[in-house]
Amino acid sequence: MSDTGELLFTPHLISDAVAELITVHDWLRFAVSKMHQADIYLGHGTDNPWDEAASLLAFVLHMPPLTDEKLFATRLIRAEREQFIGLLQQRIEQRIPAAYLTHQAYFAGLPFYIDERVLVPRSPIAELIADNFSAQLQGRQPQHILDLCTGSGCIAIACAYAFEDAQVDAVDISPDALEVAQLNIEQHGLEQRVFPILSDGYGALAGARYDLIVTNPPYVDAEDMADLPDEYRHEPELGLASGEDGLALTRRILREAAAHLTDGGVLVCEVGNSMVQLQQDFPDVGFDWLTFSHGGLGVFAITKAELERCQHLFKDEIC
Repeated sequence: MSDTGELLFTPHLISDAVAELITVHDWLRFAVSKMHQADIYLGHGTDNPWDEAASLLAFVLHMPPLTDEKLFATRLIRAEREQFIGLLQQRIEQRIPAAYLTHQAYFAGLPFYIDERVLVPRSPIAELIADNFSAQLQGRQPQHILDLCTGSGCIAIACAYAFEDAQVDAVDISPDALEVAQLNIEQHGLEQRVFPILSDGYGALAGARYDLIVTNPPYVDAEDMADLPDEYRHEPELGLASGEDGLALTRRILREAAAHLTDGGVLVCEVGNSMVQLQQDFPDVGFDWLTFSHGGLGVFAITKAELERCQHLFKDEIC
């Protein structure tokens, strides 16, 4: 259904499209037109209709991302055309993000299994991983890494690739999310280095110390939760909402992080749009707000030393 109420996928249109649209380019053009008509919301790994459609079509064709223009003249057999238009119809009419239809998303250049038990990976932290957190770690090689609020396990697994000698703990409060993380750990053959742990925050990590803690916790405030586009309603609320101002869990992470970092250790945390509130709440804390070449905001780094210096401020907060 378009934003004007027009039915976009009539039986007649589907029949005509399957009969007359033949090539990859034909179908990408058609899909982009329909997505524009429907005014779909993007933000789950792609930022334009072309890439969203290409991810669906690559899945149908059992191919890697369609980045080579030489593929655009490739012809689809009828079964592929029918499968693609079915997925496109679901994407538009049910507002289901493409990754939930294909059960696949890419993060830090790596493929991951995804379903509605976890958020679709899209964190700018991928850029930091690709750079081996060089600015934050200043060349140190972490031996023990924590991915707190791991979800699908994508950050933990990408960190394991980046630091081949490190052990990575992948922690989440959701048993369902950890089942997905375990699937991905096995898919990447990292069972001996990445360990899923069921824990409410640091609760099950007594005595554990890490050289690097990376976390993309829930950070959507109550007002934004009420106004989320329909696409986000397919994601688990547990992975999005974090109290009235979006910082309920982040405050706890800050308050307890120093006790779980080694000397010289660093916490890297994403808070998205809630960065404004965090800065207002803690104006005297030396957050290092990071910039990204490929877009993204609301990610800070903070050292153990700075966390300890500001411990009284975090304890003063009512959580």
